[in-house]
Amino acid sequence: MKKQHAEFLKWFGPLLDALRDLGDSGKPVEVSSKIAENLKLPDSILDSTTKSGVKRFHNQVAWARQYLVWEGLLDSSKFGTWILTEKGKTTTINEVQAGAIFKKWVDIHQKARKNKNDDQILVEPDENPPEEFEESSHPELIDILQSLSPNGFEKVCKELLRESGFENVVVTGQSH
Repeated sequence: MKKQHAEFLKWFGPLLDALRDLGDSGKPVEVSSKIAENLKLPDSILDSTTKSGVKRFHNQVAWARQYLVWEGLLDSSKFGTWILTEKGKTTTINEVQAGAIFKKWVDIHQKARKNKNDDQILVEPDENPPEEFEESSHPELIDILQSLSPNGFEKVCKELLRESGFENVVVTGQSH
């Protein structure tokens, strides 16, 4: 493994830990800040930049996030909120396990590129929309929200605020 690849592997486990500390979701800046806080990272690591001027630490955390998405440990949100999946909530990863995940996905992508070069026909997704469900088959949103525990309701609100662009969302209480 090249040194440049090995550097970001050390952030897999701390990224999962940081998201758990943030209530299972967070904006990228919040997650990086929580990792830095948890590990008491020195400014020399936090201030280092790549040749293009990007903060190296945040870039490496973003790469770690991508592999964790592929591994099914994080949800791939299109609104910039990183969310643990059920599997991610209970998974811990050391650097050896991170290396195995990295190797697995490098191999998968190399095989996919090779297959694409071999003119393998890729099946396009069905263009027809999925069948519409009857309205009665979906529980009402209010029923779902009322069935949540106070802690669960706070987590839903926090994720909704993050998906709406808010950062540093903090739950101040968990009462009814």
